[in-house]
Amino acid sequence: MRIVFSVLVGYLLGSISSAILLSRAKYLVDIRKKGSGNAGAANMTRVHGLGAGLTTLGCDMCKTALAGLGGWLLAGRLGLVAACGACLIGHCWPVFHHFRGGKGVSVSACIALLLDWRMFLVLVALFAVIFLLGRRVSLCSVLLALLYPLIYWLLERCTDAGFWLCCFVTVIVLFCHRGNIRRLLKGEEPRLTFGKSK
Repeated sequence: MRIVFSVLVGYLLGSISSAILLSRAKYLVDIRKKGSGNAGAANMTRVHGLGAGLTTLGCDMCKTALAGLGGWLLAGRLGLVAACGACLIGHCWPVFHHFRGGKGVSVSACIALLLDWRMFLVLVALFAVIFLLGRRVSLCSVLLALLYPLIYWLLERCTDAGFWLCCFVTVIVLFCHRGNIRRLLKGEEPRLTFGKSK
């Protein structure tokens, strides 16, 4: 039952979409009708500016951290893993926003931090390098999703619950980026531009 509660807490926290709430409250628009149509930090940056994007990223990471903490308090390491996985699902398919949310990148970043801070630093460094070379957030997201379980295994040298959570993250992030992957293969994926806050 503790694992079940961990999943429930994680999903409900994940379903709180920072991008949608911030965009509606401050800019009076639904972010899902602007830019790429994604309710995430990258599209918030594209539409409303870097400040809005960073705020969204921070809020999404905070809700993931709260989900992980709740799972940990309820059921230890397994509770943390269950809650984080459920938070990712809630972020991508939020019950509070008609099951149309983000693509899981910011949540995945916080999951890495909760599992192993070294993994988080490696992912941030790789993201920065790939982004500077191509300026396509989707390319960074796809490549790092593929490397996600490998980085964890190289650091931890085990296939525990954390490793399987990493595999789950890879599957969800790649699925949510399937449209981006098609555009990347065709050379049609746009570079990230920084919008202006209104």
